[in-house]
Amino acid sequence: MEKYYYLSVYPVEALIASQLPPEEFGRYMAIGKKYGSHEKIMFIEVEGGFGKYFDWKYADQQCVPHEDGSPKNSVWLGVYRVLEHVPVSVMKSLYLVTPDGRTLELPREDYSGDGDRREFYVYQELCPITPLVASRLTPKEFCAHLTDGSNKIWVPQVVFSDLKVIDFENPAATGNIGPTYDRNLNHLRECVKAVTGGSAKPNKNVERSMMSFSYQIINSGVYVGSTNEMVFYRMKNLDEIRRENYGWGRSAMLL
Repeated sequence: MEKYYYLSVYPVEALIASQLPPEEFGRYMAIGKKYGSHEKIMFIEVEGGFGKYFDWKYADQQCVPHEDGSPKNSVWLGVYRVLEHVPVSVMKSLYLVTPDGRTLELPREDYSGDGDRREFYVYQELCPITPLVASRLTPKEFCAHLTDGSNKIWVPQVVFSDLKVIDFENPAATGNIGPTYDRNLNHLRECVKAVTGGSAKPNKNVERSMMSFSYQIINSGVYVGSTNEMVFYRMKNLDEIRRENYGWGRSAMLL
């Protein structure tokens, strides 16, 4: 029976071995074996066997079928400082799972660059830290800045998403983007002014930690990387979701 490895990046940071393929694993993690939980989860399938930080022998010994032949759902290999020990080179597709266990696959893409620079961006950091940030940095610049060891505050590797930005003059015209800005619209406006008004600081925290995160508010997609490399998981547009992933789109409240 095939074995898979999954890097969970939201809501927990973990590396998990499983005999379940991605869609079944997502459903198991979201709703549980006995349908007792309802939790969205984001995870990346990875190639196993890299490096020496994780106990691959333990995974081989424990991730085996049950006595009745049913597959092993999960064997946890790490829950602390996991992301920094998973090379970008072993990462495959990213999966977005809704609380009722529906899964959307976003294939890995090489990031093509920051061609369309905007005046400002809003980023939700997802792993290993979770601030909501207003920034004048492009995604590639933002990733490099967060993972630059010469900074006082930095992380070795980061997962983050760029968010749809609310229309400050006419919030209702922004469309359905969930509750992310409901509590902090005025503060967000001030943070955007701070990073676009000539300040030396390129980033300003809107919230220090994540209060909530909705798939509705993802703009271009999800980014993973460090100072040296970055990969991109492009978010599907509404037409693609309507045609190819209608059930997921309804569950995620995008449709």
